[in-house]
Amino acid sequence: MSVMGLAHSHDYSHGQAGHAHSHGHGHGHPHAHAPKDFGAAFAIGVALNTVFVVVEAAAGWLYDSMALIADAGHNLSDVLALLLAWAAAEAAKRPPQGRFTYGFKSSTILAAIANALLLAIAIGAILIETAHRLFEPSEPQGMVMAIVAGIGVAINTLTALLFMRGQEDLNIKGAYLHMAADALVSLGVVIAGLAILFTGFWWIDPLTSLAILAVIAWGTWGLARDSVKLGLNAAPANIDVDEVRAHLRALDGVEAVHDLHVWPMSTTETALTAHLVMPRQQGSDSFLREAARSLRDRFGIGHSTIQVERDESAACEHPC
Repeated sequence: MSVMGLAHSHDYSHGQAGHAHSHGHGHGHPHAHAPKDFGAAFAIGVALNTVFVVVEAAAGWLYDSMALIADAGHNLSDVLALLLAWAAAEAAKRPPQGRFTYGFKSSTILAAIANALLLAIAIGAILIETAHRLFEPSEPQGMVMAIVAGIGVAINTLTALLFMRGQEDLNIKGAYLHMAADALVSLGVVIAGLAILFTGFWWIDPLTSLAILAVIAWGTWGLARDSVKLGLNAAPANIDVDEVRAHLRALDGVEAVHDLHVWPMSTTETALTAHLVMPRQQGSDSFLREAARSLRDRFGIGHSTIQVERDESAACEHPC
């Protein structure tokens, strides 16, 4: 095998380095702005939602409203989601150390799986209690439901606004969308409370609870599915591997691409390795840097390692 060059691109550093051995390496490190610090926003959001979960669950229990209890479970998912996003943001700041050569970024994937499991347990518990209320009905206080859920609308809306300025960060955008959606769910409980107040139909409460559970279950399924895929090192859903392969193949001088791997380093960062066959020209440092930059700009792949070879016989002999 004749190896002509390797390019490594990382968003968090810059510069070039040469190595005096049989493999020439060109390291292209594009400059990147430091991520915005949302520590205060996370702290405020977690504190407000934690207090509200306790208040809403207590009100639902005292005033026989399963809709409030279900919404409290939904808001508990808010707290877990915010903690997950916060952990991801903090983990991204920690440098690699010792045996953890990627740092602790992948801990956010484990946290996402744990989040889905906890939500599944909560769904089961709330569903059992809702079924019990359907067979042994009690009359909920519609006004209490409307007032408490109205507070939830305000808290979720305020928390969403705290993350509105970070939409370019997928991690922050996820927290924003989660809180905005939950504000709408709480609004649904307000409407249910007012409907009970004016109609006296007690069954609106457990039906609203079931509707909220359906929303939570849908989100939990998506979270579980995506987090397990990330745990199995599947390429992130927003990256088409075939498009990445075609992009690399279209680079000047590249005749073939093999041993292409795209995997998540965390819930927000993606890595890539690839072998490019370039028999007619060498992979210069500038070529390697430009290839790494194009992967970052087009696909959001911030950690890329590219190996250039003269012929395709250097491909792995086993699936890799």
